Amino acid sequence: MRLSSKSKPYMIPEYSLTGDLLSYLTCGLQYRYQNKGTLPPSMPVQLWFGEFIHGVMEEAYMKWENDKTQFPWDWKNDIRPIEDIIDLRLQVRGLYPPANHFFTINHPDIDMTIDDLNEYDHKKLASARAEKAINVWGSDLFPLMESAEVLIKGLRDMPYTKNDKRSKYYGINGVIDVLSLININDDNKIVKYLKENEEFNRIAEKYDEDEYEIIIDYKGMKRPPCDVAGSNNENWDYHERQILTYSWLRQKQEGKKPVAGIIFYLNELVPSIEDLKLIKEDIHYHLTDVGDSEEYQKDIELIDDWTEDDEMPKLSEKFKIDRSIRIIPIDDDKINEALVKFDSVVEKIETSIIREINGEKIQDAWTAEGEERTCSACDFKTFCKNNKNKSEDFKIP
Repeated sequence: MRLSSKSKPYMIPEYSLTGDLLSYLTCGLQYRYQNKGTLPPSMPVQLWFGEFIHGVMEEAYMKWENDKTQFPWDWKNDIRPIEDIIDLRLQVRGLYPPANHFFTINHPDIDMTIDDLNEYDHKKLASARAEKAINVWGSDLFPLMESAEVLIKGLRDMPYTKNDKRSKYYGINGVIDVLSLININDDNKIVKYLKENEEFNRIAEKYDEDEYEIIIDYKGMKRPPCDVAGSNNENWDYHERQILTYSWLRQKQEGKKPVAGIIFYLNELVPSIEDLKLIKEDIHYHLTDVGDSEEYQKDIELIDDWTEDDEMPKLSEKFKIDRSIRIIPIDDDKINEALVKFDSVVEKIETSIIREINGEKIQDAWTAEGEERTCSACDFKTFCKNNKNKSEDFKIP
């Protein structure tokens, strides 16, 4: 009897919207070492806060759903226990809070109140942001939520590469922070922001319904700069494409058709010194769509007069809240544009992988095009040929 040979294994590469796409766009070589080489960053401050604020918001929603705790929540009795739960979860994964950002469980705060967060002096920044995020948005957001942390997946044709393809298809996966069902007749702060968006109103008129599905995403960062005249920032564009790709995946899996996405930039509620320096720059160069108008004149003056040696200015709640929410209307043309751009990034990653498989050195197969700030915080800068912070005398030939 003749035995047939075993067929070659067939693998469909999977790409995450955040873990792969955004990481690669930050720096291709850093992505190779951290994601493909499983070498985590030694001081993952941004990673810790992103995971922390996502965990806090999800846990807070579950607490509200079970207990219907009235807003505003007391930081010490209602929010601090949630922070400790999330902190322990992250420690199990090897993620620890940066110094002075958080009241760790090793330092009990029996007598502390929300005033001890000292928001304007930036002590315990993560705790201050968690309290603000829940009390500013929770009362309007939680009643709209259908589900949280929704895993979505889909398949696309593998884009053309100069080398052989590893597969005919590639998978896209992502996690939607929140799926909400909104009624445009509701008296709700988030619904009001939606109805103030002209593009959303045009899309809503086309469907002529009262209820719509909305995709919501949290970002542990400031609002990215954007040139309202047309030349946008990479992160600004990427966040829109992320929401549009989520919408495509949602339609494929559930037959639902979200008409808008909302991004909450939670750092805006309690900006750090570094955040405020960047906000000042955005306003000065007219690189923002919110906060650069006469409506916010008092806040603009406070920011313009501020230097990093001064105490933090007491900005208005309206300024901070308006900057913390971004509406992204969804239509088919925008979705198709976003998917084409996703394909182009996958093509670049796949090309680098195949070049490495074929014997090229890692630093030749992968591009290193990070910004100067990315290079400063990178663990691989000592041997990277393209480190933007390395003097000419120390560059590797």
